[in-house]
Amino acid sequence: MTTSLDFYFDFSSPYGYLASEWIDVLAEKYGRAVVWRPVLLGILFKSTGSAPLAQIPLKGAYSLHDFARSARYLGVDYRQPTDFPIATHHAARAFYWLADRDTSLARKFARACYRAYFVEDRNISTPQVLHDLADALAVDPAQLSDAVNAPAYRERLKSETDLAMQRGVFGSPYFIVDGEPFWGVDRLPQLEKWLSEGGF
Repeated sequence: MTTSLDFYFDFSSPYGYLASEWIDVLAEKYGRAVVWRPVLLGILFKSTGSAPLAQIPLKGAYSLHDFARSARYLGVDYRQPTDFPIATHHAARAFYWLADRDTSLARKFARACYRAYFVEDRNISTPQVLHDLADALAVDPAQLSDAVNAPAYRERLKSETDLAMQRGVFGSPYFIVDGEPFWGVDRLPQLEKWLSEGGF
């Protein structure tokens, strides 16, 4: 039996967004399933002493340029959000609530969140935007609102982020397949080589 591929990401990560547009296509090509796992980059950054790329001197300007260039390279629509970065805990909790009910629907919601933020410049940290995205997928916004504020899903997201750190995850996107870690959307070619050859 082939193992699944874990895809760790934060909804405010441009590179996570770019990876989200390709990871399922790539994994399916080699008969692998993908487990989507949103985490909180802010918590990961505290453990590494890092910060959002756009806020780091010298790296910031380059990163903003590279987000758009990488999107063009991958053939993915991209628009730098006006509000960046943003808090993503509500979107991540909503994802896990949906995933407990329907993993396919949760994935559709994740893609909708990413595209709303990085294509339509809609701030997905605001309840109304999340409600609108849920409603478009025939998900009851009131139930989603209850879920994102429920202690169970606060703890779920914390546990998922803690587990990610235990597995060595420190950024977004971060992939783990066959126990092998790959960090960054620019590692997709290496990831594909690994999938096609069974390791290298």
